[in-house]
Amino acid sequence: MDTAATAPTFRDATDADVDALVALIESAYRGDTSRVGWTTEADILEGQRTDPEGVLQVIKSPDSRLLTVEQDGRIVACCQLQHRGDHTYFGMFAVSPTMQGAGLGKVVIAEAERLARESWGTTEMHMTVISVRDDLIAWYERRGYRRTGRMTPFPYGDERFGIPQRDDLQFELLVKELA
Repeated sequence: MDTAATAPTFRDATDADVDALVALIESAYRGDTSRVGWTTEADILEGQRTDPEGVLQVIKSPDSRLLTVEQDGRIVACCQLQHRGDHTYFGMFAVSPTMQGAGLGKVVIAEAERLARESWGTTEMHMTVISVRDDLIAWYERRGYRRTGRMTPFPYGDERFGIPQRDDLQFELLVKELA
């Protein structure tokens, strides 16, 4: 993060944020723009990562919030928090590619964990990550998440989630105990 920049502010997304959030998420994971950062999936998936309907569904979903992070008047990061009984699901995490690697992601995930504990009293955070994303999984492990070995299939044939460029994609569940 640029030291001259203002501190990030957190708020829940609104319907008016949908287009900006879709653009942010797409820029962090798909196409050449995503290659500026390190979270790109461009080599394993083409097509879209999300769409306006998917983002709006997260915003409107009960027991869910789409945390939006603004800095210097623009949306620079986001993440989904969904209350699922004894745990909170963490998803739709994106940081602007031009801001990756400077610590913003750590700030966002720490705030997400705090909100999960305070809002819902959950003691665990769950997420799923494409199992071949070793660099991303290692980043989460450094934040206290552990691999479970529990896999779910990638939705091959459903282009709403992208067009796979390899045939070995699956999701692994990562879990962190929230103190």
